[in-house]
Amino acid sequence: MVLVMGVDSSTQSCKVVVTDASTGAVVREGRAPHPEGTAVDPEAWWTALEAAIADAGGLSGVEAWAIGGQQHGMVVLDAAGRVIRDALLWNDTRSADAAADLIREFGADALAQRTGLVPVASFTITKLRWLRDHEPDNAARVAAVALPHDWLTWRLRGFGPAGESSRGPVLEELVTDRSDASGTGYWSPETGDYDRELLVAALGRDAILPRVLGPADWVTDADGRRVGGGAGDNAGAALGLGAGPGDVVVSIGTSGTVFAVSEERTIDPTGTVAGFADCTGRFLPLVATLNAARVLDAVARVLGVDHAELSRLALAAQPGAGGLRLVPYFEGERTPNLPDATASLTGMTLASTTRENLARAAVEGMLSGLAAGLEALRGLGVPLDRALLVGGGAQSEAVRTIAPLVLGLPVEVPAPGEYVALGAARQAASVLAA
Repeated sequence: MVLVMGVDSSTQSCKVVVTDASTGAVVREGRAPHPEGTAVDPEAWWTALEAAIADAGGLSGVEAWAIGGQQHGMVVLDAAGRVIRDALLWNDTRSADAAADLIREFGADALAQRTGLVPVASFTITKLRWLRDHEPDNAARVAAVALPHDWLTWRLRGFGPAGESSRGPVLEELVTDRSDASGTGYWSPETGDYDRELLVAALGRDAILPRVLGPADWVTDADGRRVGGGAGDNAGAALGLGAGPGDVVVSIGTSGTVFAVSEERTIDPTGTVAGFADCTGRFLPLVATLNAARVLDAVARVLGVDHAELSRLALAAQPGAGGLRLVPYFEGERTPNLPDATASLTGMTLASTTRENLARAAVEGMLSGLAAGLEALRGLGVPLDRALLVGGGAQSEAVRTIAPLVLGLPVEVPAPGEYVALGAARQAASVLAA
């Protein structure tokens, strides 16, 4: 049996799967937690990766590997390969003003054309501008900029600061893939090249950036194993799910994401749809919503029930919840862009205001928020034939039952799994066969 390893280094934890390269069957797996916070010392990820690999039985017998990970996080290195400061993660919002500055300087339309993105605080380009403006001494030390999965790939291949690695601080050995590069804000999905003018506008000068590997490209680690370019988390999940053109993945977690595999690049100057690339050579237009599974949490808490009972109550009500309608903007909303909005419950009459209808309105309202993401994708001409429902919220029977009615698509619910890690393992298997 030929073994490959896939890694998901997410915000919360590191998950490792070792699979049979020919069948994809999981042979062994491991995990380790990550610290909380929106700014994290990357060394914590390295420690967790080592622990998760050990928990999965080590690299014994593994012939190729790849790492998927949280997108956008800024890892800045000095000329000696040392991390300069804690990495700012995707959910660190301190660079919101920097995003606005970049839009004023270049224009939303031009940025969407050049990079597929209109900057928000999530993206790496805004974090580099924040570093330039608020920590100029640190910005002046930056020799290379990496993303979380790029840096972990570099370290696991044996590179790193002198005295802490077998192969030394060779910054030119940093590699990434097109999916993660597409979330930086200074890479072009059209040309496949970095937009150095935008990098300089953000950081204040040029720097070494990871080489972007193609879908079948590979490098090696210190022991000669083949190493894939890895993937951003959503692209890794799409690969792990086997999603193809016409598929849209609807992920219901703390927040919601709606992303589709597309043969064509999308450009949205409004910024509603982020024009990411995937890790197969296609594209991965994505919409993010703020209100997803926590909508169900909130209404279950009000009703004093667990999620199983919330689901039972929702299914006991008729579609439309007797006219009761929940607009689920409990934390504002990103799609549509209503950061100061609040949730509202309308259609309340003596007849409609029942526990069953409130539960149903919660499920329908949450799914309607995600359906807005589908409409944004349709508006850009992205073909949508089937929805793949994943995430913690997809485990609700009511969500699974009601989703086709609200989303207007056939819905499939894959078995729960570590799909980002499985996607990375699938990539490792493909580079082993290349």
